[in-house]
Amino acid sequence: MPTRTADAEWNGTLQEGNGHMRLGGGAYEGPYSFSSRFEEGTGTNPEELVAAAHAGCYSMALAGSLGRAGFQPGGIRTTAEVRLERAEAGWNIAAIELRAEAEVDGIEDAQFQEIAEQTKDTCPISKALAAVPTITVEAKLI
Repeated sequence: MPTRTADAEWNGTLQEGNGHMRLGGGAYEGPYSFSSRFEEGTGTNPEELVAAAHAGCYSMALAGSLGRAGFQPGGIRTTAEVRLERAEAGWNIAAIELRAEAEVDGIEDAQFQEIAEQTKDTCPISKALAAVPTITVEAKLI
C-alpha cells in the first residue's frame, strides 16, 4: 500500500512567525500563520487540511458503501467543518460536522441515512480521528 507524505516548515515565534505547507503529491503548497489558524487571516491551517481529507475520504467511502449495498451513486459532495476550540489544557479539535449530498437512484431515505451514518464510523479518516469527541454527519439525497 502507498505511503502519503506532506511537509511543513515554521519560522519564528508562535504568534509572529509564519509557515509553509506542501502536500507530497504537489496538489497544494502554501502559507499558514497564527492568524490563519486561530483568527481569520489568509492562508491555510492544519484543521482546514484535516477537513479536506475528511470530506474527500467520506465521499469516496460513501460511494463504496452505496455500491456494496447495490446502488450506483451519480455524485457525492461532502463538506467538513472542523471546530477548533481552546480548552483548559490547550487547543483541540472539539467536533467535526460532515454534510453530504448524494445523487442515488432507487434508494429510500431511511436506507441512505443508515448507510451514511455507518460510513461516517468506518471511513479511514474518521477512524484516524477517533479522539475527536464529536463527529456527525448530515446526509441528504438530491
